[in-house]
Amino acid sequence: MRTKLLTTALASCFAIALLLGDLSGKWQGNLQLPDGQNVQVTYTINIEGDKVTGVAETFGHSLTIENGKVTGNDFTFSITNNNNIIIPHTGKFYPEGDSVSMNMDYGGAKFHTILRRVK
Repeated sequence: MRTKLLTTALASCFAIALLLGDLSGKWQGNLQLPDGQNVQVTYTINIEGDKVTGVAETFGHSLTIENGKVTGNDFTFSITNNNNIIIPHTGKFYPEGDSVSMNMDYGGAKFHTILRRVK
């Protein structure tokens, strides 16, 4: 009985690890600003254990992903823009659609985008 439980637990951990590994990569989407302008955003995400690292790019600037953490298919991180404003991000990875739903909080203004994997 213990062997079966251990085997099931290890298989579940392995399946979760495979899903998390799929989040690593380059993701792109559009972000609509309050003035109606659409801006392309690109995130290069790396997963190491439960840590999220990488780079966010927009307007020709690259910003480092900081304080990243992943739990299951949910993740959080922040970036600090050139004006030293910290922008928290929360997201959910949808492996079946190979997409990411992401929310950002820019000084109280809420933004949402859907990212697709760059192939």
